[in-house]
Amino acid sequence: MITENISLKKYNTFGLNVRADRMVSFKGEENAARFFRQNRDLMQNSLVLGGGSNILFVQDFHGTVIHPVMDEIALEEKKSDYVRISAGAGLEWDRLVEMTVSYGFGGLENLSLVPGLVGGAPVQNIGAYGAEVKDCIEKVRAIDLNDGEVREFTNSECRFSYRDSIFKQDFKGRFLITKVFFRLSTKPRLSLEYGMLKEEISKFGSNSLGNVRKAVISIRQSKLPDPAVTGNAGSFFKNPFVDEAAVKELKLKFPKLPVFREPSGTIKLAAGWLIEQCGWKGKRIGDAGVHERQALVLINHGNASGKEIWLLSEEIRKSVYDKFGINLVREVEIVGTT
Repeated sequence: MITENISLKKYNTFGLNVRADRMVSFKGEENAARFFRQNRDLMQNSLVLGGGSNILFVQDFHGTVIHPVMDEIALEEKKSDYVRISAGAGLEWDRLVEMTVSYGFGGLENLSLVPGLVGGAPVQNIGAYGAEVKDCIEKVRAIDLNDGEVREFTNSECRFSYRDSIFKQDFKGRFLITKVFFRLSTKPRLSLEYGMLKEEISKFGSNSLGNVRKAVISIRQSKLPDPAVTGNAGSFFKNPFVDEAAVKELKLKFPKLPVFREPSGTIKLAAGWLIEQCGWKGKRIGDAGVHERQALVLINHGNASGKEIWLLSEEIRKSVYDKFGINLVREVEIVGTT
């Protein structure tokens, strides 16, 4: 289905009332592939847009927005200790998590209530509370916008890293993900070591998939604004990684600096803490602001433009660099000319 001159307000979680020249929605993979083959001119300037939970429009989009609505779920294989399931790119992410938890399939429970659609999960390599979706993805099925060819990417071919993948780098804007295949455990080992998760789950009783999900939802709802109420895209910046020498130098100046040592040996800092130390938590410039409970989240108080939110993010980046010497990198994708 093609819609001309469409408002994208309900397709981005900042609630920005920008417009696109046209939107093409696809329910089936075959129809999408045929469309791309027959309408290559419309693909010259295109944007794949799912739930819009990790995007900031700073102006109208003059091109074709591609919106997947495939929302099927299928059990591909079941063994004694694992299952393989597939999910359409247009399925709401948390619906998938809810279903897998209800069936006792482990792996996605720590990613409960992450906004967005299934198709965006591998692009961003979404992560929360010590889990990353890459650890459960077996392969990704996608269509090349250039020629309509269907291709499958193995986990290694996706080149996953922290909040990143090949779909954000070499293949940015080139593929429409149609389906994601997951391998989940029927004998799950719970991951409860991150932050306050272990403490929170104790409020719900025994350690179980269902209670991990309840605990994660409880924590997220206590810390993060609901995009349906207050426009936001979750974490606006990535947590920065530094080396040991930088940590020692920073600790001399800022003894309370929280440091997270990853199993891989890398050292991660909390971007939210850095931003808060610069006085931004709860601050507002016009209708663009920083959330009062989580400094990592930029919010639209109602009528902020994308450009105003971007300008606020620039001020935050500058102040963090001036104070700590650290360049914050945006997690949110900027669409348009700044």
